[in-house]
Amino acid sequence: MAGGAETSIIAALPAIARLAAQTRFMQRPPSAQFLTLLLRYRLWSQTALQVSGVLRGVTMKVLVIGGTRFIGAHVVRRLHDAGAEVAVFHRGTSTNPILPDVEHLIEPSAEYPIVALPARLLRDWDMVVHMVAMGEADADAAVRAFDGRVGRFTLVSSCDVYRAYGRLTKTDPGPPDAVPLRENSPLRSVLYPYRGMEAQLGAYAHDYDKVLVERVLQNAPGLDWTILRLPKVYGPEDNGDLSTVYGFSTVPDWRWTHGHVENVAAAIVTAAFHPKACRAVFNVGEADTPTMGERLAFLPTRGGELPAAPPFDYNQAFALDTRKIRAELGYADVVDEKAAMTELAVASSQNS
Repeated sequence: MAGGAETSIIAALPAIARLAAQTRFMQRPPSAQFLTLLLRYRLWSQTALQVSGVLRGVTMKVLVIGGTRFIGAHVVRRLHDAGAEVAVFHRGTSTNPILPDVEHLIEPSAEYPIVALPARLLRDWDMVVHMVAMGEADADAAVRAFDGRVGRFTLVSSCDVYRAYGRLTKTDPGPPDAVPLRENSPLRSVLYPYRGMEAQLGAYAHDYDKVLVERVLQNAPGLDWTILRLPKVYGPEDNGDLSTVYGFSTVPDWRWTHGHVENVAAAIVTAAFHPKACRAVFNVGEADTPTMGERLAFLPTRGGELPAAPPFDYNQAFALDTRKIRAELGYADVVDEKAAMTELAVASSQNS
């Protein structure tokens, strides 16, 4: 740990200790000041705080919005295993066997976009992780609900915010953008990328745009936010057949960043807890993005006619630069991407 970080931690310990004592011995809820200090210094100073006894009896309270199906369920599991007290807000229409024993706040009417948050959610949280903010309206609702009453607001966004996505899908014509895409690469100016696809995706697609979600969050003056831009996520529960690889076998030189759900969930939780992630944006995904041909060379061959790839402009690669989250937050993959992808492909072939 850098000397400057250690100095700031030591300087903060007396304040945290005094506030922790007030919380524990005066039998009152943690103050906003205490929660802010705890969130800011907990990760960097965990060992020092444990030695001093400050953390004894203190548990992080985390709300996950939409955390029962795929990525969210893995995030909930990791938060729970890290010792957080997790509550999950959802419609009650899906579940996942990996979910631990956590509080479920069920609201059957909470369709996308979630523009009305029930009163029982409007309490002070150390952290909110929003998995399903789809557009401007539900981002506005979340900011109104939690601005000033949450230590950290973590937004799960998408790499489709980049202008390169518009170049690829031909909705934002122009020359290809440089890759790998960094966090400061140009964003789309043509909004609502899935409008017209409501029949396939659902009604939410009409107003879906993560560009607008990010903009609302970044303009909230009293909110400490973190934004994660996800790649194409795969795992046993979703995209386990790797159609997003085999379906592009006719464009072997094209690149599209993927990420195993375990790695993606680990990246989300790492950033959510990390003090250096405050008001910062991070790409998530594999460290190096192979071409489709390189992937198919190590995956088992599938028989039958090769599927036709979508009519995109494949001069635009869709590869992310994920060095920032690794360098600044110390994130490291928890599963080997190549091995995990191969295992899924073998399992899918055996089950087909």
